[in-house]
Amino acid sequence: MNLFCRFEKDNKINYGIVKDNIVQSIEGNIFGDWKVGNESYLLGEVKLLPPVEPSKIVCVGLNYHSTIKRLNAAVPEEPVIFLKPPSAIIGDGDNIIFPSDVKELGYEVELAVIIKDKIKSVNYNEALKHVFGYTIANDLTAKDKMTGGPWTKAKSYDTFLPLGPWIATDLDPNNAKLEMYINGNMTQNGNTSDMVFDVAYLISYISKIMTLCPGDVIITGTPPGAGLLNPGDYVEAKIEGIGVLRNYVVKEC
Repeated sequence: MNLFCRFEKDNKINYGIVKDNIVQSIEGNIFGDWKVGNESYLLGEVKLLPPVEPSKIVCVGLNYHSTIKRLNAAVPEEPVIFLKPPSAIIGDGDNIIFPSDVKELGYEVELAVIIKDKIKSVNYNEALKHVFGYTIANDLTAKDKMTGGPWTKAKSYDTFLPLGPWIATDLDPNNAKLEMYINGNMTQNGNTSDMVFDVAYLISYISKIMTLCPGDVIITGTPPGAGLLNPGDYVEAKIEGIGVLRNYVVKEC
């Protein structure tokens, strides 16, 4: 397994591979030709950035059987999808900004899929061949902005998609444990095996609607237990085999 990160050091941005708390720089395009560079740093010496810069983020709602049961909702006949803008993305350690006009800020731990090449209308059996790797997402929502229309406003504020800390290239997307901790207390505990539509299905389905490009992100839904955040909260989203995505919540000035 490789853990690819994107980092800043001495005002320079680069990609690297993380191993044993060491970041080894790489040269080239992680989605194409790349090689190991000459620079290495302790993980604590660099600033981790969001691991990709996608052209789009495709989100999936109501995709866990246990969540649907908890909500007493009907199982969707096809994936429920919506978009988040790339400007919503922040990285590990960045602050989540609680907007001044928002009353209820919700969180959701989700498995994020990173696409490795340009694809259109791929079939189910070939879909996972187009995955570069997986990372952790926290899908934030202004819950009080969701009534009376599309979800775009509620989902799209700046900082409403923590993503990271890095990309794991070898993970079974159909059997990964997800957890969320708020101020050290577990609030979500699930497994991707509970998904209604698995990752291969989602990639195939979405690619028949829109072209997916290298670095594009698909976030795949959340298990039960998602709740609300307050300024001052410390948020830890965990996925087995990837790591921990950590952020603080601060009130907008």
